[in-house]
Amino acid sequence: MKSTLTTLSLAASIVLALGGTALAQQQPLPGTPPTPPANAASTVCNTCGVVESVTYHEEKGQASGAGLVVGGVAGGVIGHQIGSGRGNTVATIAGAGLGALAGNQVEKNVKKKTYYVVSVNLDNGKKKSMTYSSQPSFREGDRVKFVDGGKKLALLAN
Repeated sequence: MKSTLTTLSLAASIVLALGGTALAQQQPLPGTPPTPPANAASTVCNTCGVVESVTYHEEKGQASGAGLVVGGVAGGVIGHQIGSGRGNTVATIAGAGLGALAGNQVEKNVKKKTYYVVSVNLDNGKKKSMTYSSQPSFREGDRVKFVDGGKKLALLAN
């Protein structure tokens, strides 16, 4: 009987020891950071990132010659109104020359292109940018995501 009691006592001790070990494995020690569950694989968003910069660009327009001609004619007509005789001829020529230069510059200014480029550092380590014709609402450091097949940029909540 004593040996049966010893055997039962030994068996109970083993069960309690194993149960305590299993319990200790399920609960983290105080002060340790929680670990994610094994089935929660960390995924990288290939279309998410942080705005690196928002830059303004301006390209000068190309003159086709139309502004040169129109400006020259207008300047010649205005110059012809000044003076008489040889002074009139000089004023007409000078007006045509100055009008041509001014018309050419006006045409370039009318055809200039301005745009903004938003550069994004993606979570997967790549860089991507988006061009806007007007100033975008994104700022440096904003968390964003490319949507609609990469055609649009959306602001994400931080």
